[in-house]
Amino acid sequence: MTNKPVIRSIFFGNYFYGICAVALSMEAAVQQGIPINEPAYYWIVFSLCTWFYTRAYVQDQNPDNLNQRTQWYRHHARLVHVSQALLLTSGSALLLWSIPQLRFDIGWQNWFLLLCFPAAAFLYYGPQLGSRFSLNLRNRGWLKPFLIGFIWAGAVTVYPLFYYYMQQGMQPVATSITLLLFTKNFVFISILCIMFDIKDYAEDYNRELKTFVVRNGLRKTIFMLLIPLCIVGLASLVVIGIFRGFTPVRIGVNTLPFWAAMLTAYSLHKRHQILYYLVLIDGLMLFKAFCGIIAMWF
Repeated sequence: MTNKPVIRSIFFGNYFYGICAVALSMEAAVQQGIPINEPAYYWIVFSLCTWFYTRAYVQDQNPDNLNQRTQWYRHHARLVHVSQALLLTSGSALLLWSIPQLRFDIGWQNWFLLLCFPAAAFLYYGPQLGSRFSLNLRNRGWLKPFLIGFIWAGAVTVYPLFYYYMQQGMQPVATSITLLLFTKNFVFISILCIMFDIKDYAEDYNRELKTFVVRNGLRKTIFMLLIPLCIVGLASLVVIGIFRGFTPVRIGVNTLPFWAAMLTAYSLHKRHQILYYLVLIDGLMLFKAFCGIIAMWF
């Protein structure tokens, strides 16, 4: 099934990232007790997320790169450029359209919180300053997964909350639930990013990019980092759930994504094709969003 052109386009073209960003944003709204935002907001999230992730592959012009995903971009260059233009134009237009509806006198603390995530995203691709120094944090192997986790956690946790309050003309208020959900998203997505570093092990090794798996090897990364992080995430959810008086079913449903991540991490001791990583690892984000929404019923 994963060899079908449509499936490859959805995952190679990063459209699935946009879908996951929308799903996680909806989960954040439900779990923070606010209504789901208007459809325009979620198109902004989808379009700008997909556009942002696609930039790196559009800019990769190295003909010697035999990565399946890079080759797909090279063979579909015209379609990708049209898609990028439509995504950026439509997302930006809707963002500008929504601005007059929003309240902006929200205090410098809230503005600092809002702006720190796009600032981190800028530094992810950041500029080259001379021949020896670069602000491109994407090339800091040990930092990259946590930076991505931080950006995603902010985008899908803080922004839905702030957008709703600002649209209603109210002062945004981040609660303890916001902090809990932000931390859960940060840890979970950081775990997924480390899993993706396993996929890129050979390429990162040749580039001398010191990711966790390049530094420590595959087995240590899985059994001494990924699985312990999953256990910490599980334990934290159980403790916080008990402390906040969640029902056992609600706690159990919320922990399912971490159990799934643990099983996925264990499966990575064998090599797989790129679509395995894209479908299964990225799919965990969608699974987490569904579990988080369903858990609110209990």
